[in-house]
Amino acid sequence: MMRDNTIEAFFALVRAGLFPVYGEGFKINESLFRDVEWKKVYQLAKEQSVQGLVLAGLEQYKNLNVNFDVNQKLLLQWIGEVQMIEQRNKAMNLFIAELVQSMRKMGIYTLLVKGQGIAQCYERPLWRACGDVDFFLSNDDYPKAKDYLVPLASYVETEGVYGKHLGMVVNGWNVELHGSLRCGLSNRVDNELEDVVIDTFNNGNVRSWNDDGVQVFMLGAENDAFYVFNHFLEHFYKGGTGLRQICDWCRLLWKHRDTLNQNKLEARIRKAGLLNEWMAFGAFAVTYLGMPVEAMPLLDARCKKEDGRCEVDANLSKKADKICSFILEVGNFGHNRDISYYQKHSYLAQKCISAWRRLKDLCRHARIFPISSVRFFFVIMWNGFVSAVRGE
Repeated sequence: MMRDNTIEAFFALVRAGLFPVYGEGFKINESLFRDVEWKKVYQLAKEQSVQGLVLAGLEQYKNLNVNFDVNQKLLLQWIGEVQMIEQRNKAMNLFIAELVQSMRKMGIYTLLVKGQGIAQCYERPLWRACGDVDFFLSNDDYPKAKDYLVPLASYVETEGVYGKHLGMVVNGWNVELHGSLRCGLSNRVDNELEDVVIDTFNNGNVRSWNDDGVQVFMLGAENDAFYVFNHFLEHFYKGGTGLRQICDWCRLLWKHRDTLNQNKLEARIRKAGLLNEWMAFGAFAVTYLGMPVEAMPLLDARCKKEDGRCEVDANLSKKADKICSFILEVGNFGHNRDISYYQKHSYLAQKCISAWRRLKDLCRHARIFPISSVRFFFVIMWNGFVSAVRGE
């Protein structure tokens, strides 16, 4: 993959924001920030929803007396946007605390997945760009949550039957209910995700976050790492994964590196048949995002350590480069892709265009994961056909 100095600078700032290192151990390469197009760095940060991370990286380098020729107007705009992200996070956290508490009073017990729960793994949780509020519920609580929240919602989406998923807008916030963790890539993957559900509700494998005095439960660390990985892998195959999703995965693994059950996590990865994908995205995380290899399960044996740095082997390095190219091209959740056809064409035409795009992506991904791309192709296309028939 060809990279210019602007992209190199962007990733350097992401690394500094994602894994801050202070003092003499922080290597400074001032030449990296010469001839940088800062508007492009800013645009990349917006496309990937990592404005806060990159700004934190800038702040860290400035604290180490590295000078940047960033236009002051651009920098002030950037700081203003991150302040707005911070305020939105505070408001969302309050909304979650109130909603979880009100649901409990109605006898509805839920877990928070992705989003604000993962944000707590960051050095600066309030600087992570927030998205939807995602609740995961048991078979008993999922219908109760629908009955309680739908009357409160100003907008309700069509329910996804296979994934037991319902999106809505409550008090101006996007709320998604999940009665299943299935991702629809293969039966082998979905079966392992179903085992995560059993481990969560039957065995009580959860962790929690104190959100303004309200205890909010989340998946156990190793189950969450497996689920988050499958979530962005699903988007990788179905439209476009983003850098923020992989940053979430890295911070989760890093935050809980000393407590998560690595044997259980590794067993899940192997049983789901996702070892190649895990190692390739792990190589991307180590190479581009500065993820410490000792905190990335299964990757250590494929790395060569020299001068305190880790380099993945040549095969994984090539895969990491191809993953990077795709991520930069499509943006967070396909941010950079043209979706105007949703307004221009009929429902059937929309589904056909989406299917054609999936097919092209799968052909492209076959250069990275040839066996999995074939394995997932038929399942993705069949599920898309069934969804179209159901009008989802």
